[in-house]
Amino acid sequence: METSLIIAEEAPRLSRSPWRFALYFYLKSRNTLLGIFVFEAAQAACTIMLPYAVKEIIDAVTLANQTGADIFDAAWDGLLLFALLNLGIVLFSRASGAMLVLTGPYLRAEIRKSLFSYLQHHSHRYFISHFAGSLANRIAEVSMSSMHALWTITFDFYPLIIKSLVALIILFGASGELALVLSLWLAIYIYVSYLLARRCRVYARDFAAARSLVTGKVVDSVTNVMNAKMFARRQYEEDYLTDYLNHEVNHALRTYWYMEKLRWFQFTAAMVLMVSMVGYALKIWSEGDMTVGEFSMVAGLTILLIEAARGLSRSFLEFFEYLGNISDGVSVFVQSHEIVDEPDAPALQVTQGEIAFNDVSFTYQEGLQVFEHLHVTIPPKQQVGLVGFSGSGKSTFVNLVLRLFEPQGGSIRIDGQNILEVTQDSLRESVSMIPQDPQLFHRSLMENIRYGRLDASDDEVIEAAKKAHAHEFILQTEKQYESLVGERGVKLSGGQRQRISIARAILKDAPILILDEATSSLDSVTEKKIQAGLDNLMKGRTVVVVAHRLSTISHMDRILVFDQGKIVEDGSHQQLLQRNGHYARLWNMQAGGFLPEKDEV
Repeated sequence: METSLIIAEEAPRLSRSPWRFALYFYLKSRNTLLGIFVFEAAQAACTIMLPYAVKEIIDAVTLANQTGADIFDAAWDGLLLFALLNLGIVLFSRASGAMLVLTGPYLRAEIRKSLFSYLQHHSHRYFISHFAGSLANRIAEVSMSSMHALWTITFDFYPLIIKSLVALIILFGASGELALVLSLWLAIYIYVSYLLARRCRVYARDFAAARSLVTGKVVDSVTNVMNAKMFARRQYEEDYLTDYLNHEVNHALRTYWYMEKLRWFQFTAAMVLMVSMVGYALKIWSEGDMTVGEFSMVAGLTILLIEAARGLSRSFLEFFEYLGNISDGVSVFVQSHEIVDEPDAPALQVTQGEIAFNDVSFTYQEGLQVFEHLHVTIPPKQQVGLVGFSGSGKSTFVNLVLRLFEPQGGSIRIDGQNILEVTQDSLRESVSMIPQDPQLFHRSLMENIRYGRLDASDDEVIEAAKKAHAHEFILQTEKQYESLVGERGVKLSGGQRQRISIARAILKDAPILILDEATSSLDSVTEKKIQAGLDNLMKGRTVVVVAHRLSTISHMDRILVFDQGKIVEDGSHQQLLQRNGHYARLWNMQAGGFLPEKDEV
């Protein structure tokens, strides 16, 4: 395991090496895989011994013809061996197949589950830097490639080793020279094929990255298909995607042409050996140093082995393509987790709900400094509004409270507990967040609301929906609370999604509440109804409201005015207006109730 990686305690211990990554999962099913290896070895041995059984039959028939003995009596032992070998092929192959069925689906599911588990521990910064569709595609490709790489080893490479060993042992009995020639050819052929195919891994990794990029672009375009329709950009989107498809095609051509060159070498080498072995065996036979049965056996073994070795070209190429896919995936997934809990971190215990920023400094990785030595305390159960132009630090303030980012200096404490020293789950369980643009799962309305508290009863979910004034429109849907909302809630209007989000927060019933202009998507009538529900929700809680419409926070206990990462004013609505400062200017600048994006002065 790479010691340089910082991994969340609850995340699986995955490696960035494609070999060690795959081995981590293979060892989970080692007993079943060992059984598959045993049965595959037995099947391979039975298959390669068929020419030997044919040799025994031919020699027995030849001798019977010379002596006048009964052919079937003379060939009985050879026929029995031939029949038993074929029976062994059937039984051993199907036993191996049965164990494959018992192992394959579960092992693939385990890989996908572990990748998803590792992915979940990545930070907010990680997810806003990667396409969701691309990540999903990589999970599928890595799991599938891990399984195919295992099956290539198990059903292609390993049987060829067994066949080669058994064939060489049999050949040495017929002709040591032929066995020596074949063993040298196999060693050189396999080694050269390995070296050439290994170079394909880089091509395959780049090809996999190109495929994932295209998948991400497709998902992005499909997600925003209404934008394309509204702006009449259908052709533009096709052309935009075509550029990325051409990028994928270029990588595909580079990979496949290299594979084709390798196949030319392997097929030509196999042809030369096959003709040479049969010709040399014919010479030995003509000199009387080999029986007709031995000649047929040599020809049969040579054909079987060379066909298996020729198939090795495809197997090697596919194997390194799978390794390339795994390498591409793990390089994206298996990175250090940016935000991790300390070992044995306790759960946050919120008794009052005080939030304190003590000398907090924060700079984004891109070099943008937001806060420098920020000091502010929000007492328990106080309702606080955050105002300021876009980029002034309001959202960063909230993200730091939620520990979606971590400060480079100072501390953020809730009821005296440093949030960096408690578990992330306990912190976020103590905070209800109602965003301006709520994200819903493509699940039922009941499931989306219950996400706030998984053990809530149906009646509790319905009660929360009523308080959020969502119950009425839910009853009008086709399946009511069992209606699916569509991907990201696209089947609902903005106001309906917001009400579901509010119902979810009501059900969660956390001691700290954060709202990002939670009513901005609602019409005025619905807003007035929901505002009463929000007022009830805010009672007895510490509340932080990010405001884009100043009227929504005019009744707050306190308003923090942000400007370029600093709190330039702090007080109630009336106090700030009386100061005739920054807040008063914002109040006078707002148009239609909303602040402009930036200072227009």
